[in-house]
Amino acid sequence: MVRLLSRIIGVGIETADMLVNEILSRGLRDRRAVARYAGLTGAPDESGQRRREKGLARAGNARVRYGMILLAWSSSNSKRTAPLAHWFCARTADGRGGTRKTMIVALARKLLIASWRLVTTGEIPTGVALRPV
Repeated sequence: MVRLLSRIIGVGIETADMLVNEILSRGLRDRRAVARYAGLTGAPDESGQRRREKGLARAGNARVRYGMILLAWSSSNSKRTAPLAHWFCARTADGRGGTRKTMIVALARKLLIASWRLVTTGEIPTGVALRPV
């Protein structure tokens, strides 16, 4: 799993090892469980009739959350032609800081789910360049 993840351009051996040891070697059932375990989901605030999102849930693996947010920032700043980088640029075109923070967490969640799918099913995400073997 570590060798497979480290073949992705932009993911190093340390990041791949951390992801495999912390989250990807577990038997999580679906993409929602993966995001929930990493703590990359929203925290609902339900009080009476009012239902809203409180922010990023802190219940989860902090090491995975931190690593995925760093990976998302580095992949968003690069000049790659990946569809996820274009998605991030299109969503943050308004230039507000709050939008960028929210969307970087969403990008981290998308990257984590894509790497989980790569490891479990062998599905290579679209636009991802792999290093030669």
